[in-house]
Amino acid sequence: MHDAAKPAASASRSNRSYPRACRLLARANFEAVYDGGRRRASKQFLVFFRRRTALDAVSRFGISVKKALGGAVVRNRLKRRIREILRVHRQEIGTGWDIVIHPRSSVATAPFAALERELLDLLASALK
Repeated sequence: MHDAAKPAASASRSNRSYPRACRLLARANFEAVYDGGRRRASKQFLVFFRRRTALDAVSRFGISVKKALGGAVVRNRLKRRIREILRVHRQEIGTGWDIVIHPRSSVATAPFAALERELLDLLASALK
């Protein structure tokens, strides 16, 4: 009986995952976004974005956190918070973009709901 519930749980989990195909991993991809893209800023984020050649392709995200924002623990916490926002709302963000997100130092102490709202609003205005 317990095993019957597993497929339903894993199916819902797969819809909300953050797969490797949605991540910018190579330095060359980050450089392409910086060099060939545009940028937008808000109080807590700086976002660089560039249209991909395949418009129907999934959007890819990169997160870059400066060492000046804190030690490894703080930087990793910032990245986890941003990744969680992207994971939950990935379907709401348009397809066909490469996006690099730079958090500002206030992200470490800001309430999660405020970060979520600000990042989603910034991405929506940038990707119009």
